[in-house]
Amino acid sequence: MKRPPALDQARWQRCNNGDCVEVTMLADRVWVRGSQDASGAVLSFTIDEWTAFLDGVRRGHFDLERLAPQV
Repeated sequence: MKRPPALDQARWQRCNNGDCVEVTMLADRVWVRGSQDASGAVLSFTIDEWTAFLDGVRRGHFDLERLAPQV
């Protein structure tokens, strides 16, 4: 999906320390970018995709011990 010009004017939600990702909602999509490079790459998700991702985070599906290879 092409980066819409309106993203440059969007209100991005940031973390406190500035070394993370920023999130905004525009045109029924959720957009995510790195906080260190506002003009860099952005990822785009549907509302359903974003909701599923947040649900997975809350359930611990992406916890490091779960993602680490078993030895």
